[in-house]
Amino acid sequence: MSGLYEIEIQPGLTAYKACGGNQQSEHETCATLREVPGVTGGLWVMGDTKRPGAELRFSTAELEAAGIDPSRFDTAV
Repeated sequence: MSGLYEIEIQPGLTAYKACGGNQQSEHETCATLREVPGVTGGLWVMGDTKRPGAELRFSTAELEAAGIDPSRFDTAV
């Protein structure tokens, strides 16, 4: 799927995080994942709690091919 970065993301989507397990504190490095509803082929936005605003976008097929399991992102942020 092309053009994932051209799709406007509506504000207020819940992000879920998965953490690396290395610090267990506010210094923990965590990845965040948000699903954007209503996009054909799926749209997932991955971020980093240490770099707000930085993001990577994936279609559902790309997310699966990368081995990223959304169920591991279980804590809302």
